[in-house]
Amino acid sequence: MASRHLTSIPLILLVAAAVLQGCGTVSKRYVLVEESLRAGDTTRADLIIEQAEQEYDSNSRVLYQLDRGMTLHVSGRYEESNAILEQAEQSVEELYTRRLRTEAKALLVNDTKLPYAGAPYEQVMMNVLKAINYALLEDWDESLVEARRIDHRLNVLSDSVEDSEAYRDDAFARYLTGVLYEADGDLNNAFIAYRKAYDLYRETRGWSRTPIPPMLHADLLRITEGLHLNEEHEQYRRAFPDVSWLPMAEARRLAQIVVISYNGRAPHKEDQFIDLPISLDALKLVLLTKGAVSSNSRQGRAAESLLYGLSGRVVRVALPRLVRQKTQVAYGQVSLEGNGTSASARTELVQDLTTIAAKNLSDRYPSLAIKAVARAALKFGLAEGVGRGAEAAAGKDAGPTVGLVAGILAKIFAIATEESDKRSWRTLPDEVQIARLWVPAGTYELRVRALTHGGKAVGEESVRTVTLRSGATKFFTERVL
Repeated sequence: MASRHLTSIPLILLVAAAVLQGCGTVSKRYVLVEESLRAGDTTRADLIIEQAEQEYDSNSRVLYQLDRGMTLHVSGRYEESNAILEQAEQSVEELYTRRLRTEAKALLVNDTKLPYAGAPYEQVMMNVLKAINYALLEDWDESLVEARRIDHRLNVLSDSVEDSEAYRDDAFARYLTGVLYEADGDLNNAFIAYRKAYDLYRETRGWSRTPIPPMLHADLLRITEGLHLNEEHEQYRRAFPDVSWLPMAEARRLAQIVVISYNGRAPHKEDQFIDLPISLDALKLVLLTKGAVSSNSRQGRAAESLLYGLSGRVVRVALPRLVRQKTQVAYGQVSLEGNGTSASARTELVQDLTTIAAKNLSDRYPSLAIKAVARAALKFGLAEGVGRGAEAAAGKDAGPTVGLVAGILAKIFAIATEESDKRSWRTLPDEVQIARLWVPAGTYELRVRALTHGGKAVGEESVRTVTLRSGATKFFTERVL
């Protein structure tokens, strides 16, 4: 009998290796994308995502479309960016009707077996990017279509999320629609959007880490004056007594530029493993193993899966942990020179995507934990059943050995496949900042330099020549790591 146990060990190792091989190594594509963006090579950044398409499995098709939509956007290929983001939006809508079919598979393996539809804030950013793309193309009609889609998406989200403290609306998205409506001359909708943005910035500042942008104060003063909303205008004048602002009639005679700066890197997620021993010997094994290997390395996971599977008395639960990658950019210095005119402004924070991602994960954590524990318990129970079933099926003589091997393999599989869903839209930035300037029509040199709190430059200064028309609005974007 002992020899049979010994001859089973190579089989256990072989199958364990095969199971763990499926885990693979974490893709390095985001590191390569970030290196390219840091070097200012946006074309290479997009090429990396394009060439990595096959690395995204069928359940992560939307994630590929989101990643590619962003890299196409920053590389200036706005029409292609919108085309693939439109595919992503259609895919998200289709996934709501198909998700139930994959829930059972995810419960038996892990949540990466579910099709990825994006977090609510990512779905909002999908329409935000499309709206900005159309603005960059100066296709205002389509940009306003996206503004209305943003309004609709946010209204549906607000109605569907009951917790008033959860992410259920988006101040930046509301603010952007206000900018777009005002650029089109639709002052009524612009005022509604600005007022909603102002209220949201105030309501969410406790967790969003995003103060009310000072330029929004000036926008509310300008728009209420332009609409002759005297009562509201006086309220805002009393609320913002020190704010300088441009009257609407003067703003309409000038040209406007809107500079949007995407700063830093989006956060990513790591597995956080909780190993639950169900015997004293298993507890000792867990403590010894934790001191010897790292669970977040492939080799560490392989060793733990094998040891815990051989023990047979350890249950693993995996939960995601957010890893922040905060930008060092404090603001961007924007200047225009030309036609005997000079103007300057600082970009202002309008969106902290890292904090929103953390809020989204925090809101979902209780349900994720309950589901992870239920899945781990189910997998352990099934593995126990596999061992006993194999023993009974093999008969009296071979049963103990076959049951032992089958049970070990099932438990190795259960532990090796335990993984949290770490997918997220990682080509997004950490923060979004905006600057707006009004100047007389003409040709200017536009300079944008990102600076730290200490005034140190981050990356290279952006310089371009721009021609502006009276009453027109032009959008520009910057990507700074």
